[in-house]
Amino acid sequence: MEHPHLFLVLLFDLFGGKAADFAHHYPHVLYTWLAMGMLIVLMGLGAKGVSMIPGKGQNFLELMINGMEDFVVDVAGEEGRRFFPILATVFLYILTCNLFGLIPGFYPPTATVNTTASVALVVVPLTHIIGIMYHGPGYIKHFLGPVWWMAPLILPIELIGHTARILSLSIRLFGNIAGHELVVGILFLLAGAFFAPAPIMALGIFVSVVQAFVFFLLSIMYFAGSMEHAH
Repeated sequence: MEHPHLFLVLLFDLFGGKAADFAHHYPHVLYTWLAMGMLIVLMGLGAKGVSMIPGKGQNFLELMINGMEDFVVDVAGEEGRRFFPILATVFLYILTCNLFGLIPGFYPPTATVNTTASVALVVVPLTHIIGIMYHGPGYIKHFLGPVWWMAPLILPIELIGHTARILSLSIRLFGNIAGHELVVGILFLLAGAFFAPAPIMALGIFVSVVQAFVFFLLSIMYFAGSMEHAH
């Protein structure tokens, strides 16, 4: 889907040459950088302003972070706190990228499979790193089945299943966000600006939050599974 009025792309057009070509071919990279920069600045400002008498901003951040941490602990147990920072980062990053699609002149990076796959390629391998951290070399038993003579059958199935997690995480998120982008474009063409914004904005916010939460929840479950004893 062509996006002729992306403000970062138009900004890079002012420089011309390779910068403009890069912006037109990889708008998702530009908006990924923007999402990361916004999160770093906002969280930095939030942490800088921490005080014993919290203001509205600090109250909101504390409520959000504490709620997310409690949810991680409910799903993964107390050990889940150890990996809460990366889980929270994944959720906030994906949510920010998703919500970009609701802002005129912005492009949601998660509407490109390269972005969603890059996040999945962080989460899934980290799952196995966690498994090795908790169980050492014995973690391999998770892939071999309950008895040794079933290993030649179980191992390929487990490897396929864990590889499919990367596809599942990336394609699900990409498909939902890209689909929403397509629907928005079609409705604007058919109904114009008078009909499309209100219902589609509401639907877009709902889809953005749900898809970020689904990715967040599945990541927690994968981490929790790797911390359990192989069986």
